[in-house]
Amino acid sequence: MTKKRTVEPQYDGHVELKLKQGLTRLGVEKNANWDLDPRRLVFVLSRYKFVAKMLSGKKRVLEVGCGDGFPVRIVLQEVGMVHAIDIDLVFIEDIDERADEKWPFTSAVHDILSGPVEGQYDAAYSLDVIEHIPKKEERKFIENIVKSLSKTGVLIVGTPSIESQPHASPLSKIGHVNCKTGRDLRDLMLDYFDNVFMFSMNDEVVHTGFLPMAQYLFAIGAGVKG
Repeated sequence: MTKKRTVEPQYDGHVELKLKQGLTRLGVEKNANWDLDPRRLVFVLSRYKFVAKMLSGKKRVLEVGCGDGFPVRIVLQEVGMVHAIDIDLVFIEDIDERADEKWPFTSAVHDILSGPVEGQYDAAYSLDVIEHIPKKEERKFIENIVKSLSKTGVLIVGTPSIESQPHASPLSKIGHVNCKTGRDLRDLMLDYFDNVFMFSMNDEVVHTGFLPMAQYLFAIGAGVKG
């Protein structure tokens, strides 16, 4: 059988990779995004790129609420290692099934509300999780992440804004019981960090614009109090 060649030779390697190891499959959650709402996948990956750039150079990083873990390798491009946790065994098993030795990271089932993660990390991030945490539990959520950080640790929390919810899709709003304004998220984080830096996000664009007009919020806490 004659080997297929692309018109422009720089793409031959893409075909060879496909023949050698097949095509990479999406994670169980990201596959659903691609099937039902492809734009959402772009937004999610953009959030991970922001995290990766903000945490560039960090050695030990914790992700809280990793879902299927598909975007973790974006963060791995900038940091030393990632340990990813999620409350759902289905997602952790999916990560294990897709493990790639070229992009190694560890993962485990863990409910952060039950206690901190063992070990000490110089950074942590949690995207699209706090809005699923009942308000009466949100301090336990932040406290247990902070207990896993070094004194100079950094925490990035990303969440849809409460102002965005009337415009959100029914699928994206499922389980949202604790969306916040930018001011509320900043005030919460200031109870645990000496410095908190706020960013707005609309679609895949991160900026420093007016927080009430943001579809999505990022809070970066730096310098653990106490």
